[in-house]
Amino acid sequence: MKGTIVDISGKECHLYRNPDAEFLLIQPIDEHELEVLDKEVESIKELSDKPFLLAAFIIKDWNQELTPWPAPPVFGKVPFGSGATDTLEFVTSRLLPVVQDEVSHVILGGYSLAGLFALWASYQTDRFGGIVAASPSVWFPKWIEYATINKPLTKSIYLSLGDKEEKTKNPVMAQVGNAIRKQEELLKGQVEKTILEWNPGNHFVDSEKRMAKGFAWVMNSL
Repeated sequence: MKGTIVDISGKECHLYRNPDAEFLLIQPIDEHELEVLDKEVESIKELSDKPFLLAAFIIKDWNQELTPWPAPPVFGKVPFGSGATDTLEFVTSRLLPVVQDEVSHVILGGYSLAGLFALWASYQTDRFGGIVAASPSVWFPKWIEYATINKPLTKSIYLSLGDKEEKTKNPVMAQVGNAIRKQEELLKGQVEKTILEWNPGNHFVDSEKRMAKGFAWVMNSL
């Protein structure tokens, strides 16, 4: 199962096709994740026997394209923007018409800020049957307040976090553990199936394996 590169509305998209696919997996990625995308695909196949098609697209400006509202910098000097709305519009209006075909189940997943984007998207539309939020940036300012007063429009949500991620000197990012526990608590009363899985290590360990576990869990739960 090899990937092909296509341009969709100016975005570089990597497609792993399967003519028998029952699931369409969509994932915003950066250059590092692109380097391990083949490994992620193989890991998904090892964890689930469900045939799938993966469509991964490159995000160039992580802090702008994946966050739902502006926020000051948390690390470095680059603030966060409100480009998540445009990115979701790309997925639903331009990417899906090209790659969905006859696949009935669509799963949106992401890692880090892309995981936050996937979570946020589940509150905006019912187009996704499941969501994978691996090590999501739920420390993002005002996110938990948003999640507390809103409800996802999907059936299945997978959460994960590294067991060392909350052990950081950055006071904002150190809230990630408490935030994801609160997120899980909220989801248990809102969606049909959800899980919070803890992985060994910090934020930068085995991202492709963590994503694969999430996609496999959602596919197996639907």
